[in-house]
Amino acid sequence: MRLTTMFVSMGVAFAACVTVRRGITSGSSSSTSSSLGFISSLWRRLARFGVATASGTGAVHNMSRKDLVRKLLKGIETGDPESATVVSEERYIQHNPHTQEGGEGLASLFKRLAKTNPKVNIVRIFQDEDFVFAHTEYDFSKRRIGFEIFRFEGNYAVEHWDNIQSRKGPNPSGHSMVDGPTESIDFALTDSNRELVCNFVTNILIGRKLEKLGTYMTEEQGFIQHSPELKDGISCLRSALALCHDNEDKTPVLRYDRLHHVLAEGNFVLTVCEGSHDNVHTSFYDLFRVERGKIVEHWDTIDGVAPRSEWKNNNGKFGGMQLEQKNRA
Repeated sequence: MRLTTMFVSMGVAFAACVTVRRGITSGSSSSTSSSLGFISSLWRRLARFGVATASGTGAVHNMSRKDLVRKLLKGIETGDPESATVVSEERYIQHNPHTQEGGEGLASLFKRLAKTNPKVNIVRIFQDEDFVFAHTEYDFSKRRIGFEIFRFEGNYAVEHWDNIQSRKGPNPSGHSMVDGPTESIDFALTDSNRELVCNFVTNILIGRKLEKLGTYMTEEQGFIQHSPELKDGISCLRSALALCHDNEDKTPVLRYDRLHHVLAEGNFVLTVCEGSHDNVHTSFYDLFRVERGKIVEHWDTIDGVAPRSEWKNNNGKFGGMQLEQKNRA
């Protein structure tokens, strides 16, 4: 059987690549493997075996970068071999610490595939210059929510970061982790919205200047919360950020230490931060919606960061995220 035919017919089995890996639990460093990180590595392996040389490659790379990411991610579900052409085999850098770089024999790879029915739903997708970032739902026998970031050079994805956690909820206000507006507007305000959210993260989440919350959101405009443990409103957010452990140092339960990346399109802004949750080294991906100069809605995923001794590549969870840090009052 030709390789391309084999991959199409076995497309529904791709989910086993995930189910054999450890599940994800928010805040647990021992369970941070993600589905998309391994699948991205799979695409690179397929390219080595010629699957990415389909005659339609030119047509694929006439697509927008958003559509290229849609095609790549949906390829997990469809098994479309041409999805592999989105990734540059020679330049691709993987930042999922649990994904080993390098080849894996086809025989052992096929052995790991199970006959399940993977589902991928791209809820939101945005672009900030060379970066495309997506808010996703996965169902690989367990339901998960993720954020995916791809950096492009030309028409090829050359770098990838992600943050995926088990789906929870609805939260106390009845919201799921993904519902709400999906299309960006106010493109002319992209830079000002980026600055607003960057200042919010720097001053409120990292600096813990909770008395300044009113600078970034108001009770009049409201604050819709999609984080699975919290309810709507500024007061609930303030209480969550103020919560501390009952120890001598009164360390925060939810602690943001460093802002690594900020991406924006119109009224949506995604931030990538490093910190701790219940004293576990944690990666925070937070998506904010801005309206009339205030933050009015929030989605997130929280994923424990594995200790370096468990990394399967040397690129790092936050590697390559070069954000110029500025002092902001």
